[in-house]
Amino acid sequence: MGTRSLTIINNEWDNSEICVLYRQSDGYPEGHGIDLLNFLKNMNIVNGISIGESRRISNGMDCLAAQVVAHFKTGPGGFYLNAAGSRDMCEQYIYTIYVKDKELHIKVEDVYDEGNISFDGNLNQYEEWLNSQKGK
Repeated sequence: MGTRSLTIINNEWDNSEICVLYRQSDGYPEGHGIDLLNFLKNMNIVNGISIGESRRISNGMDCLAAQVVAHFKTGPGGFYLNAAGSRDMCEQYIYTIYVKDKELHIKVEDVYDEGNISFDGNLNQYEEWLNSQKGK
């Protein structure tokens, strides 16, 4: 049986959900959590794209949501796109990606641990947290 997870992407304006990405397996922090970090690292959220832009950018969180789906969904099965608000798909982990103080943040909830928040912070803090989880 795989470790299922949900990745929720919230918009930058009112923090409402844009979409929910369901992952069938490897949803634990040492799997999907690291995969998310590797994709989001050095990503800049902008409002408008400049010609010749060379940074890793996303033109808002709705653009980021599309990029996340395109990155992870490479063939049939494995990942499924669901409507905002979707829950109760036997997920163990819920990863919520949002913007706070113009910076990407991620929150990790363990549904099997009574929905306790395991982590909530920016990507640098998230990387430190993931590294601290190794071997636990």
